[in-house]
Amino acid sequence: MAKVKKAPRPKAQTPKGFRDYFGTEVTERADMLKTIAEVYHQYGFDALESSGVETVEALGKFLPDVDRPNEGVFAWQDEDDAWMALRYDLTAPLARVYAQYRNDLPLPYRRYAMGPVWRNEKPGPGRYRQFYQCDADTVGSANVAADAEICAMLSDTLERVGIPRGDYLVRVNNRKVLNGVLETMGLSDDAQRDAVLRTIDKFDKVGEAGVRELLGKGRLDASGAYIDGVGLSVDQAEPVVAFLTSKSSDVAKTFANLRDAIGASTIGAEGVGELEKIGDLLAVQGYNADRIEIDPSVVRGLGYYTGPVFEAELTFEILDEKGRKRQFGSVAGGGRYDDLVKRFTGQAVPATGVSIGVDRLLAALREKGRIGGTVQGPVVVTVMDKDRMADYQTMVAELRNAGIRAEVYLGNPKNFGNQLKYADKRESPIAVIEGGDEHANGMVQIKDLILGAKIAENATLEEWKERPSQYEVPRDQLVAKVREILDLNP
Repeated sequence: MAKVKKAPRPKAQTPKGFRDYFGTEVTERADMLKTIAEVYHQYGFDALESSGVETVEALGKFLPDVDRPNEGVFAWQDEDDAWMALRYDLTAPLARVYAQYRNDLPLPYRRYAMGPVWRNEKPGPGRYRQFYQCDADTVGSANVAADAEICAMLSDTLERVGIPRGDYLVRVNNRKVLNGVLETMGLSDDAQRDAVLRTIDKFDKVGEAGVRELLGKGRLDASGAYIDGVGLSVDQAEPVVAFLTSKSSDVAKTFANLRDAIGASTIGAEGVGELEKIGDLLAVQGYNADRIEIDPSVVRGLGYYTGPVFEAELTFEILDEKGRKRQFGSVAGGGRYDDLVKRFTGQAVPATGVSIGVDRLLAALREKGRIGGTVQGPVVVTVMDKDRMADYQTMVAELRNAGIRAEVYLGNPKNFGNQLKYADKRESPIAVIEGGDEHANGMVQIKDLILGAKIAENATLEEWKERPSQYEVPRDQLVAKVREILDLNP
């Protein structure tokens, strides 16, 4: 009889484009989400937790990577032949939720949502297929005061989580202004308009000269390859360049430049008027140009949004993988999207919102040293006699009831050294020791592991030599002594 081959063992590795999160990272993210939720709640937004799975039909055409299978989403066919997919953002589910429950929801409906999203995109350094987003949206209000409020809330959120004024800037633009520019150019061909939009989206990479070349005959990129241009004349391209370079240190001059760029366009004038009103609403609340500014060079996402668009950029410098200085860049973006709910209802429903990239914001705080390091582990109650487990569990219960994080060592208690190694690995501040002699005398040993580690690093420091690293105290003073040591090692 042929020998049956054993099935190969599965590889213990994270799927490509995904990652695992441990202790400190999970805690830091939870703390950040809690802080953001507090700001959103303070602004009057209600929490919503929608399904992580939507029908592909409900997700619609706004998919992030059309070159990937299933157009950028993780999708599968259900038993009833319906196609399902993991949500790729938190906005498409909101459109479905509002359309489904609109008769029961207040108008406007203000909600915030937090959670993971999944994108079937090509992974790369720092780019994962699962990541956290944190959104806030107002559905059902066409008033630009709703857009201004989102910008103010975004500014407050960044400061509350630890990004001080001067290290960030919320920049605001308007898709209607760009529509006015395109109208002034007289472009009637949709393909040509799309090509212009793609070129505008490259402004932050190629600059004014590069945009001029790409709108015209084309240009050589950094690799030496020639990129065909849109084929516009110099006169046709001028409104786009004027739009992209209209920002001035004087906001009134910025608006004047924008009016020149849009010419006689009605939709363009409407967009400039909305930007002026947003600026006025923010100014009366104390949000000046050092926090939120009108900036026509904000072009990312303009193909998706229908009105005001905003982006939060961190302005401090970091070093890239090659040691070069660069700005950290964008951590949040949003804008007005008045056509999304219409897919379900047939009626236009105004909406505006913002999405914060939680993982990028956490990375920024780590770069600035405002979070990071290690989280203090639990107090470890060691086991000197496995037959006295009830005594050790009583100790740990007393510590927990006093609000102190604690655990009993549950490994093999034979080797006491291994118990202390375990406590070190857990970043434990204290080990509690009660052997037979201590128990008989009603005493307990409390070992200060943080101080012990410091003494091991540098035993010459007088401030530590004066302080013992292990104490023997009466059993009924266990909680008080542990609390005292923890207070000395915040």
